[in-house]
Amino acid sequence: MEPRAAQVQRRERLGRQQEDRPSREGEPRSGGAECPGNAEVHRGPDLVQWTQHMQAVKTQLLEQAQGQLMELLDQAMWEAVQAYPLQDRPVPSVPPDSLRKTREPSLGKRKVFIIRKSLLDELMEVPHFRTIYHMFVAGLCVFIISTLAIDLIDEGRLMMEFDLLTFSFGQLPLALVTWVPMFLSTLLVPYQALRLWERPQSGGAWTLRVGLGCLLLAAHTVVLGILPVHVAVEYQLPPASRCVLVFEQVRLLMKSYSFLRETGPGTLWARGGEGIRAPSFSSYLYFLFCPTLIYRETYPRTPNVRWNYVAKNFAQALGCVLYACFILGRLCVPVFANMSQEPFSTRALVLSIMHATLPGIFMLLLIFFAFLHCWLNAFAEMLRFGDRMFYRDWWNSTSFSNYYRTWNVVVHDWLYSYVYQDGLWLLGGRARGAAMLGVFLVSAVVHEYIFCFVLGFFYPVMLLLFLVFGGPLNFTMHDRRTGPAWNVLMWTLLFLGQGIQVSLYCQEWYARRHCPLPQTTFWGLVTPRSWSCHT
Repeated sequence: MEPRAAQVQRRERLGRQQEDRPSREGEPRSGGAECPGNAEVHRGPDLVQWTQHMQAVKTQLLEQAQGQLMELLDQAMWEAVQAYPLQDRPVPSVPPDSLRKTREPSLGKRKVFIIRKSLLDELMEVPHFRTIYHMFVAGLCVFIISTLAIDLIDEGRLMMEFDLLTFSFGQLPLALVTWVPMFLSTLLVPYQALRLWERPQSGGAWTLRVGLGCLLLAAHTVVLGILPVHVAVEYQLPPASRCVLVFEQVRLLMKSYSFLRETGPGTLWARGGEGIRAPSFSSYLYFLFCPTLIYRETYPRTPNVRWNYVAKNFAQALGCVLYACFILGRLCVPVFANMSQEPFSTRALVLSIMHATLPGIFMLLLIFFAFLHCWLNAFAEMLRFGDRMFYRDWWNSTSFSNYYRTWNVVVHDWLYSYVYQDGLWLLGGRARGAAMLGVFLVSAVVHEYIFCFVLGFFYPVMLLLFLVFGGPLNFTMHDRRTGPAWNVLMWTLLFLGQGIQVSLYCQEWYARRHCPLPQTTFWGLVTPRSWSCHT
């Protein structure tokens, strides 16, 4: 039995602890009408949710800190190895993965992959922002209703016609068959070339192996460069089927370069028998499908696949394609189909540009949502790819320099890593303006090539917009420009830029069909037909 004095002391101590325990405002204490046990039951679910949330935040912060710390340690180790005398430099039997893949001394940050959701997925959890999404869906419903109503009035029957859609995706099977050798070349040649570049442990004609690897890469580049162009021109593929070929052509070339850029230097500089190993083939195969253009041997992965999320994103992408067809069919085709039959005038040109601003900005938003959000997130979910930051909040940009960085993070990371940073390294860390100009030139040329490939003619509207307007705006509307007025100005210029592109490209498209050349000449191919076609 416990002594009575000890029992009294224990009761007094428990009473003081109960009195000192803080209570919520408005909640009764232990002596009130509500017992403490019921209060704990009410607080239980909130406490469990809060604990789970804090655990997730802790895990994400630890992964991010670990990744950044590893990058810093790898960089410090690389600099220490480079500073050591070459003749006395010890080489580990199994060098770190980063020393095999890291470029020459870097002048900027490397891409760090962490698990994070896309920004729109986070914003869709807010009811106010989700309403904006519902408004766009309602707009699609209005387009469908108007199409049915017009068909009912004109034809006397309800019939949805998809002539523009079927024309755009004509000969799609041929484009998919052409993609197969393009992919197989990318799958086999760069990886095999890297294996040939490995120094043998004893003897061997290593120089001959390097030369053979370079020849394979040259053949691979020719296949990717010529095959899709030949098929598109020879079989007169329509625009959407051409999009499949040109986007895959550019994507596979960029991925091939990234893989060799990250793994090639360490393989070429290694001495024979030092334990240098090529990356696993499975990691390279995963890289070819995952939604990033920066090669790493491993990426952060999510625990499982949400197939309903995959289906939802593919359905939304298909809806965006239908939306774009309705916009072109209702807002662009009736305006520009017969424009070449009217005399050219400055008034007609300005009015056509103003008319095209609304469908142009709609097309920009649909391309962004369909590809950068829906398509990439669907593949990321299927492959359990953790880093979903394919874009940032570009719509809040107050400068074009920030807009260029945040609109397409996937391509921006590639340009920053392999054009800007490598350009700075070649220039000795100086002339950042020249490196930035190089990024603009590469981006402008590739964008113009894509437009030329898809439309089937050369009309350098995108090239001029990039170089004449985009470059100066990047340096004049920089990050120090803040405030709502600058965001309004950026959106105004985006509206005008999209209107110019849609108007001029549509006029040229129909002019080349209404006024075909009697004889094919070089100047006839590169001279805009819309300037002289007036039937």
